[in-house]
Order: sequence, then structure tokens, then C-alpha cells
Amino acid sequence: MPVKNRFAELQSEIAAWRQDIHAHPELLFDTHRTSALVAEKLREFGCDEVVEGIGRTGVVGVIKGKSDSKGRVIGLRADMDALPIYEATGLDYASTEPGKMHACGHDGHTAMLLGAAKYLAETRNFDGTAIVIFQPAEEGGGGGREMVEDGMMDRFGVQEVYGMHNMPGIPVGHFAIRPGAMMAAADQFEITVTGKGGHAAKPHSCIDTTVIGSHIVIALQTIASRNVDPLKQAVVSVCTFRTESEAFNVIPQTVTLRGTVRTMDPAVRDQVEARIKAIATATAEAFAGTAEVDYQRGYPVTMNAPENTDFAVAAAEKVSGQVDTEIAPLMGAEDFSYMLESRPGAYIFLGNGDTAMVHHPEYNFDDNAIPFGSSWYAEMVETRMPAA
Repeated sequence: MPVKNRFAELQSEIAAWRQDIHAHPELLFDTHRTSALVAEKLREFGCDEVVEGIGRTGVVGVIKGKSDSKGRVIGLRADMDALPIYEATGLDYASTEPGKMHACGHDGHTAMLLGAAKYLAETRNFDGTAIVIFQPAEEGGGGGREMVEDGMMDRFGVQEVYGMHNMPGIPVGHFAIRPGAMMAAADQFEITVTGKGGHAAKPHSCIDTTVIGSHIVIALQTIASRNVDPLKQAVVSVCTFRTESEAFNVIPQTVTLRGTVRTMDPAVRDQVEARIKAIATATAEAFAGTAEVDYQRGYPVTMNAPENTDFAVAAAEKVSGQVDTEIAPLMGAEDFSYMLESRPGAYIFLGNGDTAMVHHPEYNFDDNAIPFGSSWYAEMVETRMPAA
């Protein structure tokens, strides 16, 4: 089935909003310009209530249907923040902020949800209340957690919540989703190895932290291959290896390793954390050194509720009829997971076509996807809260 005609009419206007946001990227919670633009548009559309400053710089709009007596309240979420990347697209509307770039398509998500809000405020062809949620700091700041902890769900009576993310490699107009674990939990660790520094020509008088750190890096790779059930997913990646000295002839006193862990199962998450600590401390001890492990839990698993996944699929079917319901889970992470821990809901991917991958300096959101994304947001409201 086709997209809603109104979004085909609005596409150029929504694309202009998107390109303006793209040209003025903001990081983490510092989305002051974007948040102000969103709030201004929502008031212009005639939303019944617009609240700023939720989760620091988040914005929430309330749109009541023809009747809200049934009491169902559906939340729709888009993220607003950009990434600390130098843009290399050469677009006319490329970033005007060096070192900041909308390299993940959050500009597109925000614009599409604004388009949906405009349509829903115009038509109000539903019975219930639509809550449009514009979230800062998805890219590592935990803005979703901040908004939930700020009481957003209870304050607005949200009963179900739905989110969407563009996905390069999936054709424009196509959707992809799965019930259960959709994206991974993301944790980070820092291991500080301490030995005895000294002259590189006298290694026998030292406790070599570079050797200890190297053995720890290799040993950590056995967690996924030898500790975790092969039918379950786990990624352990050491991403930095830093010494206190850059001299070619000094064995450093300390070495610091930093990395990330991705898992899909809470029990596996616990197991991996315990093994990292055990391997690091025991390996260091075997070489007469010590290791301290600082393990920080990040975003939880993005978990789609089966029933709500069916609702999301039904809406996508109405919009385009092209829905992959068996996409493999992704080991990337998403802080919409905090909202899904708070309320039942689902997270869906929208095709961005044959473009550079997200987080790449040449990535760009495809404006041809706008009518499909805005239609899905609106369809979620009209499908879950049909007008009498």
C-alpha cells in the first residue's frame, strides 16, 4: 500500500527541516538549537501541549485525538543529536560545525517525526493521545534514560512506545524488525596494569606491563570462543592500548586497556563481566604484576515486545507492504532500550538505500525515505488508536 498522500505533499518541507538540522549538528545534551526548533514547530502545528527541558534538553509534544476518553496513550520517539565526526559529503547543506556531523541520520528521524506531528495535529483521526518524544544524547549520553528518569512516561501517561532508525543497505521504503532482542547491550571496561618500569635494556629488572597487557588482550578473546555458549552472542573488543611513555627504550610502569562488550542475554552479560575481571587479574598476577578492572554497564538490550512488534509490522505493511520480520539482531546498541524497559513497545528499521553506513563521514540520510518514515509514525497512532 502507498504512503499517506499528505506526506508526499509535505516531503519537500520536511526535507528542508532535515537539511537545516543537518547543517547545524549538536552533540549529546547540547541540542539547544535543535530542541528550540522542534518546540517551535510543535507549537506552530497546534499541539495541545509542548514541554521542553525533559531529560535536560528533550522535548515532548502532546496531540489529542478526536476523543481521548479511551485513555490509550502512544509514544513515538526520535533522537536529535549528532556525532563528533568531520563531514566529507560535500553537500550544499553540509555541517557548518567542524568536527560535528549528523552521520547517523538523527536529523532524518527528527524531521520525520515532526512531519508526523504536523499531520496528526491537522487530522486528529484517532481516539486517544499521541506523545511525540524528541530525545537528546543517544550517541553515548543516555538521553533516553535521562528522559525516563525525569518521569516522562508517568507524567504523560505513556502506555506503549515506538522508535525507528534508518538503515543503509535496506531499500528505501522497506522496513525490518524482529521480536525479542533487536540490538545489543553495550558495556565498556578499562583495565589498568601495573608492573615495574625501567630501562628496556634490562627487562629482567622490570615487570613488563606491555607483555602483561598483550597477554590480557589475547586471553580476553577466549571469552567469546571458549566461555560463552556458541549459540549465544558476545563481542569483547579491546580498542585502545595506552602506555604512560612513548619512549622506545622505556618499559612503562603502567598500561591501560580500554574496550567494549556487546551481549544479547543478561546472563551472558554477567558472565562476560566476571570473566574479564578474572582473566585480567589472574594474568597480571602470573607475571608478578597487578590489574585493576573498571567495568561500566551501558545501554541495555533493545528488546521488542512480541505483541507490540506485531503492531509495528501491521503499520509498516500498511505503509509499504515491504517488511522483513526476521532481520538478524545487531550488535550495535541503542538507548531507546531504556524506554522499552519502562514501557512495552518496539523498534523498527527503515531502509536508507545504497548509502554509506551510519557513523561514516560520507553518510547522508536519504530524503526519499521521509514519506515512508513519517507515514509509519502516523500509522502507529491511527492503527493502535483507531477513530470510532
